[in-house]
Amino acid sequence: MQFIDQAQIEVEAGKGGDGIVAFRREKYVPAGGPSGGNGGRGGSVIFVAVENLQTLLDFRYKHIFKADNGGRGGPNNCTGASGKDLVVEVPCGTTIYDAETGDLLGDLTQPNQQLLIAQGGKGGLGNQYFLSNRNRAPEYSLPGLPGERKLLRLELKLLAEVGIIGLPNAGKSTLISSLSAARPKIADYPFTTLIPNLGVVRKPTGDGTVFADIPGLIEGAADGAGLGHDFLRHIERTRVLLHLIDATSDDVIRDYNTIQQELQAYGRGLTERMQILALNKIDAVDRETVDLEALATQLNHLSHAPVFLISAVTRSGIDAMLQEVWGVLDQINAAKEVEVFS
Repeated sequence: MQFIDQAQIEVEAGKGGDGIVAFRREKYVPAGGPSGGNGGRGGSVIFVAVENLQTLLDFRYKHIFKADNGGRGGPNNCTGASGKDLVVEVPCGTTIYDAETGDLLGDLTQPNQQLLIAQGGKGGLGNQYFLSNRNRAPEYSLPGLPGERKLLRLELKLLAEVGIIGLPNAGKSTLISSLSAARPKIADYPFTTLIPNLGVVRKPTGDGTVFADIPGLIEGAADGAGLGHDFLRHIERTRVLLHLIDATSDDVIRDYNTIQQELQAYGRGLTERMQILALNKIDAVDRETVDLEALATQLNHLSHAPVFLISAVTRSGIDAMLQEVWGVLDQINAAKEVEVFS
């Protein structure tokens, strides 16, 4: 399955049905009179978030979505049938923008959350509506109104509590495969991961926490370099950033600063997100020439964040790192509960 996280589509609500001109001519209705019914309402376009979709792939092949028109009014004051609403399913985490104005129309993050995107047109009035003491036999009606039409831009932002970030080959894919059942492509060259990967990591309590492996960022990612610009949006919703740094790099501090600069350049509050640092691949480091503890201390002074020495391959240090992740998430959840009740 292809991972598609952006799409542009056109939606159009249904047109309202036309009102009609009609008169009663039954022999048992001596006065007769107007009896043209109103047209039916046009169908609306409604978006709904569902859990069984993980990508916007469906919108790559279909770009136009149109709801049904309302039915024409009938004689004997009969109102036309309303057009059927068109329900469009999107993955949870889909953000919807007006492509022409750039306005944010909605953000569907919860299962079964709905958003009315385009309102159906009102039905036209039949001639019976215009009956009055001055006009006992109106011979005119109104057409139905057109439904709303919009050009939309859809963006999918993954719903994950923990985002794993770092330079290419920092070991992010190896880590998520070690922590969960996710099986991303792993190889010893840059940009192995071309799409975000999700994995569910179990807490000691049994609850599942979603981790997202974000494709490697490089210097200039926020300006469109490499792959990172396309996927930085996926860490906007994360609560904690797990910053993975290759301990075998010839300049660990430079690697750390590179990622921080890209987060700052991208904005949207990413630099304010809680971070946990992990020096990965310690199993491949020559301890006689590299002082890992000193590097961890330097990173701690720079970031004011906890730093862990881990190996995603051997799982060394993984448990201690996860305990920190669970603790931070618990603090964030507790703070949110206080905000709700205060």
